[in-house]
Amino acid sequence: MFENAFNSMDRVMRNDEGLASELDYAEQTSWLLFLKYLDDMEKEWEDEAGLEGRDYTPILDEPYRWQAWAAPKATDGTPDLNARTGKDLIDFVNGELFPYLQTFRDTADDPDTLEYKIGEIFAEIANRFRSGYSLRDALEIVDGLNFGSQQAKHELSDLYETRIKRMGNAGRNGGEYYTPRPLIRAMIKVVKPEIGETIYDGACGSAGFLCEAWSSLRRDDLSAADWDTLQRKTFYGQEKKSLAYVLGVMNMILHGIDAPNIRHANTLSENVLDIQQKDRHDIVLANPPFGGGERKEVQQNFPIKSGETAYLFLQHFIRKLKAGGRGAVVIKNTFLSNTDNASVALRKELLESCNLHTVLDCPSGTFQGAGVKTVVLFFEKGAKTRKVWFYQLDPGRSLGKTNPLNDDDLAEFVALQPSKADSDKSWTVAVKDVDTATWDLSVKNPHAPEAEALRSPEQIITDMLARDAETAQILEEIRGML
Repeated sequence: MFENAFNSMDRVMRNDEGLASELDYAEQTSWLLFLKYLDDMEKEWEDEAGLEGRDYTPILDEPYRWQAWAAPKATDGTPDLNARTGKDLIDFVNGELFPYLQTFRDTADDPDTLEYKIGEIFAEIANRFRSGYSLRDALEIVDGLNFGSQQAKHELSDLYETRIKRMGNAGRNGGEYYTPRPLIRAMIKVVKPEIGETIYDGACGSAGFLCEAWSSLRRDDLSAADWDTLQRKTFYGQEKKSLAYVLGVMNMILHGIDAPNIRHANTLSENVLDIQQKDRHDIVLANPPFGGGERKEVQQNFPIKSGETAYLFLQHFIRKLKAGGRGAVVIKNTFLSNTDNASVALRKELLESCNLHTVLDCPSGTFQGAGVKTVVLFFEKGAKTRKVWFYQLDPGRSLGKTNPLNDDDLAEFVALQPSKADSDKSWTVAVKDVDTATWDLSVKNPHAPEAEALRSPEQIITDMLARDAETAQILEEIRGML
C-alpha cells in the first residue's frame, strides 16, 4: 500500500513543472509527510490527554491543521468537494500556511522541541509545486497514509530511505546524502553502543548513522525508562544544509523518534577550544563531507588549520568525545599518507590523544557517485595509540549502483575485529615503527603479492627498440620466402 502511494506521488510530481529532480521530490515529499505525521500525532496526544482527564491544546491553530486545508471532509466522511485547489491552494500554502509555520522558530523556547523543529523546517524549505491541481492530488495520496502504528512507521521509513538513496545516487552529491547502510551497521557493531550512552554525529545529513544506531538499540521489551532515554537523551546531530536537515528530522521521525535532537547549524563555526565537558558524548559516528574548503574565519576555530573540511571535522570529533569515548569516522584514504603540514599534524594528534586501534580500508565504489577511496578510523579517546590493526575490505567484485556493498561483505571484518587477528586481508602496525617525521599510516598489506617493479623510461625505450629490430628481422625472413 505505502509503496503504491510513493509511486503515485512520483507520477504526480513528475507532472508538475516546478519539480525537476530527485532532490525536489524528496524535499516536497518530506514536508507533506511531516504535516500528516503531525496531524496523526496530535490526534494520538489528544486521545491520551482525554483518557487521563487532561485538556489538550493542539500545536497548530485550526485553519492550519491538516484536516482543515489538506484533507477537509464532508459530514459523511468523504473528501470535501469544495476543498481548495488550483491557484487558491497554492496561494494559501505560499501566502498563509508556510509564513504561519515559520513563526514557530521565534516563539519556541527550546531548539529540541517539536514546535521549534516545525519553525526550522518551514523556514528552510519552500513549496515547489506550481500547480494547485498536482498539489491537491499529492495531498490526497498522503492523506491515505497512517502513522499510527510502529509497523506503518517501519514500512514508511524503508520507503523514505530508498528515496534518500535514489536522491544520493542522482548526481554529484551522492556521498553527501547517503552512506551505505551495511558500512554504517558494521561501524556500529564495532563501536557497540549501549543504552545510557549518548551518540553524536556533527555532520548528520539524512541521519543514517543515528537511525541505524536507534535500530540496533531498540527492543520490544525495553523498560519505560530505557525507552524514554532512547527517545530523548541518546541521539544528537547537527547539519548545516537545509535539505539534509529536513531529511534527517523526517527520517528519524519515520524511524520512531518523535522529536529528534538534530540542530540546524554549521558545526565548524564552533570553536573547538570552547567545548566543555557538558557538551561531550560517549560515541561519535560520522561521515563528514570531503573537500569543501572552509573560509579563513572558520579555520580559526581549530588548532590545525586546513582547507579540507573533513580535517576540521576530525578535530571537532576528537574534542567532542568524553574521556574513554569511542569514535568511528569515514575519511578519505589520502589522510593516512598526505605529507602536507595539516595532515602530518592531525595524524600525530590522533595517535597521541586517542587509541586509533582499527583502520578499515574500503574499496573503490563503496560510495556511489564519489570518486574517492575512503577508510574508516576507529578510535578511543584518552590513551595513546600503540598499534593499529588494518583490514583491507575486498568483496571480490567491482562495486557499483547495481552491485552495492552488502552486510555479508563486511562479515569477516566484524568477526575478526575484536581479536584483531592477522589474515590475508588484515595486519597490525606498531606505532613505534612509524616514521615520526611524517606519521605515515599508508595502507600497505604485507600479505599481498609484491607488485612487479616498474621499469624505468630508459629501459622501456631500450625494450621497444629491441622488439622493433626483432620484428624487422622476422619480416625480412618472410620476404625471403616469397
